[in-house]
Parts: sequence; C-alpha cells; structure tokens
Amino acid sequence: MPVIAVTGHLDLAPDTARAVRTALDALLAPYPAAELTGVSCLAPGADTLFAEAVLARGARLLAVLPGPDYPPPPTDPADRAAFDRLRAAAHRVLVLPATRLDPAAYAAANDRLLHLADRLIAVWDGRPGNGPGGTADMVAAARAAGLPVDVLWPPGSSRTGRLP
Repeated sequence: MPVIAVTGHLDLAPDTARAVRTALDALLAPYPAAELTGVSCLAPGADTLFAEAVLARGARLLAVLPGPDYPPPPTDPADRAAFDRLRAAAHRVLVLPATRLDPAAYAAANDRLLHLADRLIAVWDGRPGNGPGGTADMVAAARAAGLPVDVLWPPGSSRTGRLP
C-alpha cells in the first residue's frame, strides 16, 4: 500500500495552483484508490491541493499536525475552512505535542511525514529554503533518507510572495 507524503510552497499563484492540482491528479492516477494513503500537514497551498487530490480519488488521507494549536491565528477564513473540511475528511489525524508552532515544530511534523511515507511529492521551485521545516529542507531530508522524490513545478509556475 503506497503512502505518499507532500511538501511544498504555501504561496502559489492562482494559475500555478490550478496547474499543480492537474499535475497532482496525473501523478496519483496510477495508484488504486483502495491502496493509496496520502499524508499532509494540511497547510495552505501545496498541502491542501494534495489532500484534495487524494480525497477526490477516494483514497485515505492522514493529516499530521505540528501541534494542537495548528493552524496558528490569524488564518485566512478560506484557508481555515479548507483546513477544517480536510481535517474532518481525514481517515486519521495525528497531532504532535508541540506547544509552540515554531520552526522546530514544523521540522518535527516533516520528520514524521517522512517516516510514514514511501515517496514524497514536492511542489517546489527548486530554490534554497528558509531553513528547518521548509520545502527545500524536506526535499533534502527525503533524498538523504533514500526516499523517492517527485518534484512538481509546472512550466510557467510562480509564487505570490505573500505567505498565509
């Protein structure tokens, strides 16, 4: 039973989000829904798009949350609604014990995702990251662990530069 985790940017431009969702659907298509589990932290952007694609296939979703206070306020109402909907639809929700949602908490959540996964999908522009807990860090850790990594960055993709 394949377990596929996701990492990726939060600040995808709208056209990029649509292209990424199409690419995710194509990447997940070969996996029978009854055998697939997707693992996501349910963050805005790539994580949400992946979780939606997993559920649209009828597969199981495992949510890994960095702490009981995730997502941190203030949260955009649309992002919060998506998070709440996806969390409710998840087959299982694993809440880590972080009392502060800092880079260490996000790095711990990423570490848990990698330990659960057979493969990682990275919605990543290939640029260096902002340190522990970010997309570049997650890709490097997956590769160091020998985990297969599929990088998705459709031609013409861009980021808004505005983080949720």
